[in-house]
Amino acid sequence: MMTSEKLLKQIDFIKEIDKLKYIQRRTKLFNSDRCENDAEHSWHLALMAIVLAEHADESVDLLKVIKMVLIHDIVEIDAGDTFIYDNEKAHSNTEEERLAAKRIFGMLPEQQAEELISIWEEFEAGETREAQFAKAMDRLEPLLQNSSNNGGTWNEPGVNYNKVYAKKSVIKDGSPVLWEYAESLIDDGVKRGILKKANS
Repeated sequence: MMTSEKLLKQIDFIKEIDKLKYIQRRTKLFNSDRCENDAEHSWHLALMAIVLAEHADESVDLLKVIKMVLIHDIVEIDAGDTFIYDNEKAHSNTEEERLAAKRIFGMLPEQQAEELISIWEEFEAGETREAQFAKAMDRLEPLLQNSSNNGGTWNEPGVNYNKVYAKKSVIKDGSPVLWEYAESLIDDGVKRGILKKANS
């Protein structure tokens, strides 16, 4: 049996994205000193989306949300992970990430490549209800982790209540219910002394 060119492209892509398991994030696992990797993060977001979908601001296409959270960080294979509170490099859709999306998703057969690039771009733009809910998952997970880890990355230099609040406030676009919960965790972090006010 001859293996089709389409299947070979798909297998090459599957091998390539294994590299996501080696991309370390700054956030640590719940109640742990070990940093999570991008693949673990993406898997966790997918399960969160399934479990928390009922709390979306509007009904969402859950399959599209799951696709978004599973592929949103694949570009970091080339571009690397940018710390959300980095003062020098923006945590946004950079030209470096666009080139990575074109290269990595471009390994797939044309139709699949176009679909995944489109879904990645939709997530980055954050304008559709699916993208807003997916972004809510992406911002909520590390908040839960930092709360469980005595501040975690909140202890990094320059990170304070104002920065955390600003970065996490996009959660409300995807789910006011989850944002209310997130706000309570942020406020609790201040009360516990694990999240500093800007002038403290």
